[in-house]
Amino acid sequence: MERVDAAVIRQHLIDPEICIRCNTCEATCPLGAITHDARNYVVDAGKCDLCMACIPPCPTGSIDNWRTVPRASAYSVEAQFDWDALPAELSTDELAAAGVSALDAVGEAAPSSPSAADAEGEGVFNVADYAAVIPPWSAAHPYANLYGPRAAEKFVTATVTGNVRVTQVGREYDTHHIVLDLGAMPFPVLEGQSIGIVPPGRDGEGRPHHPRQYSVASPRNGERPGYNNVSLTVKRVLEDHQGRPVRGVASNYLGDLEVGEKVNVTGPFGVSFLMPNHPKSAIVMICTGTGSAPMRAMTEWRRRLRKSGKFEGGKLMLFFGARTKEELPYFGPLGNLPKDFIDINFAFSRTHGQPKRYVQDLMRARGPDLALLIADPNAFFYVCGLKAMEEGVVLALRDAAREGGLDWDVVGPALKRDGRLHLETY
Repeated sequence: MERVDAAVIRQHLIDPEICIRCNTCEATCPLGAITHDARNYVVDAGKCDLCMACIPPCPTGSIDNWRTVPRASAYSVEAQFDWDALPAELSTDELAAAGVSALDAVGEAAPSSPSAADAEGEGVFNVADYAAVIPPWSAAHPYANLYGPRAAEKFVTATVTGNVRVTQVGREYDTHHIVLDLGAMPFPVLEGQSIGIVPPGRDGEGRPHHPRQYSVASPRNGERPGYNNVSLTVKRVLEDHQGRPVRGVASNYLGDLEVGEKVNVTGPFGVSFLMPNHPKSAIVMICTGTGSAPMRAMTEWRRRLRKSGKFEGGKLMLFFGARTKEELPYFGPLGNLPKDFIDINFAFSRTHGQPKRYVQDLMRARGPDLALLIADPNAFFYVCGLKAMEEGVVLALRDAAREGGLDWDVVGPALKRDGRLHLETY
């Protein structure tokens, strides 16, 4: 931990050039030191205690950046919101001009992790204590950051080969399944990884749009097996999470694409939200809305393995939430999957005449089954959707474990340590 009276600090910053705005850092930070606006994710130096919790989950490395600055003139949140690139390191002369001695600058401690007691008060439930930052031990090796601002190729140009609506609702807030063909460019993607889409044009301040991140909805051998293609699940955004009108730049761009049009793609991203590959490994998938994309990829890969007869998979269990069945992506295809292949549980919160039900409600109803899987070292849990669902889901797992006679103080941290509980929320 750094001295509070130090004249100089090693300020934690996020590189806006390579950040893909995936929200992993903000969701992971136990102190609320990371925030964002419509353009950048930033770190508040007044709140950050260098706990390092946000470093391992970041799929691009954009979070692992530091600048030595005088404490009195640390970069403000407001200043960081306006950045297009990180500022250069201050020279010794510049630090001296700000009243920082060479001894202070050299002696500045490297970031270090505080104890759990320092990071949060006793008795506070912290989801980050249980969320894995390492992949399952049997996950395939991922390739990441092959294309992007810091790579030899800044992006790959893909061709749209499919764009179909996968919800029953109309154009307002509809969800699309979009297939992109990557041609001859190598672009290996695993289930659970994501890609960046670079929208054309510029923002209101005249700057090029940053890439927007989308989880891949297809398995590792493509939406169409044997072809170099990927699919995405994209919901048209017409308001923000607070209900304020806003037209999503990338979601509306993607939703309106026609077959044959070109799209600029970066990535792939992600090295931990990956599925297990050893026989009899079980997968529990908990998602809402377009958080279903990585779950569809995992399910389809297991379905193809099952069809081949060359892999003995474990239990597949899905908890899938939406406001109504009409707004739930892939509702029809999910209903056609064999019951002995996947155990599907739907939660609808806005069905007329029915009580509101959320995924955590269904999880509690299936508590005994979940307790068996929590106790099974070969079972892995994946959560994807809005950040608001995160705590409720992990608390439901805790309650299922306790009701099943398990010691959560033992099995809960083990889910993180062994790469078994993965959270990807936004």
